[in-house]
Amino acid sequence: MHSLNIESFGYIAAILTTAAFLPQLIKTLKTKKAEDVSLVTLIMFLCGVVSWIIYGYKISSLPILLANTITFILNILILISKIYYSRNIR
Repeated sequence: MHSLNIESFGYIAAILTTAAFLPQLIKTLKTKKAEDVSLVTLIMFLCGVVSWIIYGYKISSLPILLANTITFILNILILISKIYYSRNIR
C-alpha cells in the first residue's frame, strides 16, 4: 500500500508539470507569436526532458516516462511554432 501512495505522487506530479506547458502552447498558437520564448531555454529543456525519458525507461517508471514524453511533444510543438512564426515575421 505504501508504494501505491508514492506512485500516486508521481502521477500527480506528472499531470501538473506536463499540463503547465499547455497555456504556453495555446498562447503561441493563438497569437502566432513566440518571440518571448527563449530558443536556448527550449533547447536546453528538451535535452533535459530527453534525459528524463531515458531515466524513466531505465528505472521502469511509467509516471516519469509518460509525463516527459508528453512534455517533450508539447515543447517540440512550441519550438516548431517559435521557428515557424519567427520566419514569417520577416
